[in-house]
Amino acid sequence: MEYVQERITTLHDLRNPTPDAPTDRAAVVVPMTEREYNGLAAERVLSELEAVDPAKVVVPLRASAERVGSFADWLASFDLPLDVLWCNGPRVSELLADHGIDGERGKGRDVWLALGRAMSEEYVVVHDADTKTYSRSYVPRLLFPLAHGHEFSKGYYARVEDNRLYGRLFRLFYAPLVRALDDAYDAPLLRYLDAFRYALAGEFAATSDVVSQLRIARTWGLEVSTLCDAFDAVGFDGSAQVDLGAYEHDHRSVGGPTGLSEMSGAVGATLLRALAEHGVDVDYGTLPTQYRDTAEGFVRQYAVDAAFNGLDYDTDSETSQVAAYADALRAPSDDTRLPAWNAVSLTPSDVYDAATDDLADVRRR
Repeated sequence: MEYVQERITTLHDLRNPTPDAPTDRAAVVVPMTEREYNGLAAERVLSELEAVDPAKVVVPLRASAERVGSFADWLASFDLPLDVLWCNGPRVSELLADHGIDGERGKGRDVWLALGRAMSEEYVVVHDADTKTYSRSYVPRLLFPLAHGHEFSKGYYARVEDNRLYGRLFRLFYAPLVRALDDAYDAPLLRYLDAFRYALAGEFAATSDVVSQLRIARTWGLEVSTLCDAFDAVGFDGSAQVDLGAYEHDHRSVGGPTGLSEMSGAVGATLLRALAEHGVDVDYGTLPTQYRDTAEGFVRQYAVDAAFNGLDYDTDSETSQVAAYADALRAPSDDTRLPAWNAVSLTPSDVYDAATDDLADVRRR
C-alpha cells in the first residue's frame, strides 16, 4: 500500500472506499460477446450494477443471430435501465456503410457504437464484463474524480492470480515500449502515457463532452486510442487514475488469432500512429532493439518482485514473449479508427433504431 502521486492525479485504495459520486447522472457501457452469455463473471457484474443504480446501462452485444435473442432475454432479467445494441446486425452494418465508416469489427467498434447512446448522460463509465472480482464500488470510484474537477479517469489494479503475475501485454509490451520511446524522444504524449499504472485496463470514465471527442480504434487498440485522445482533450491536469484493487480476469494465450501477440500488433500500431500525429519521427530500424533491451530489464525487475512475494515466475517464458512482441513492431498502416461522435454525420438514435430493428427481426423468426 502506498500513496505516491504521479504526473496525473492518482487516487489510492487506502480504506476500501465507496465514495459518493453522481451515479444517477452516469451511463455505464459494458461490452459483451457470446462468451459472456450466462457466465458467472458477467452475472456478477450485472448484479453488482443493480446496486449502483446508474441512469443507464448500455450493452453493445456482438453475437450471432442464433444467440442474440436469448442473450438479450438474459440481460433483461436483471433489474437495470438497460439498452442493448446488437452490433453485428445487417441494418447497423448498412448504416455505417452508408456513412463510409463500416469496416473491421471488434471490441473498439462495439464500444464506439455504445458511446453514442451513452453520451445522453452527463458522465460515461466503460468497463469489461469478464471481471470475476467486480465490485459495486468501481463505478463511483471512477466517477469520483469527474465530480471533483477532472474530466477523464482511468482504473488501475493488480493482476495476481494462481500465484503468478498476469497483465502480460501491459507489463511486457506496452510499458517497456512506452519507456523505450520516452527515453529516445522528447514528447509530452509519451510522458502522459507513461503516467498511467495500467494503461491497458478496460475501465475508464469521462464527461460526455470528452467522450464525444474520442476516435476509437476498432479492435485491441481501443484503450490506447482512448488515452491519446484524452491527452489531446484534457491533458495532465484534467486526468486522473483510480485504484480498483485486485482484479481477476480471463487470460489469453500468447499465440493464436485472438492471442496476446496479435493484440500487441494492434496496440503498438495505435500508439505509433498517435506519435506520428504528434510529430514524433520514430526510427523503426532501431525500435525493436530499443524495446527489447528495455523489456528484458523489466523482466529482471519482475523476477525480483515475484521472488520477494513468493510468486512463481518463469523468466524464460517472459523473455520469449518479449521476443514475440518485438516482431510485431513496425510502422503503422492506414488509420482505420472510427471518427469522433462530434464529427460524424449519423446520430446515436440512428444506430440505436437500427440495432433495435435488427434484434426485433431476429425475435420474429
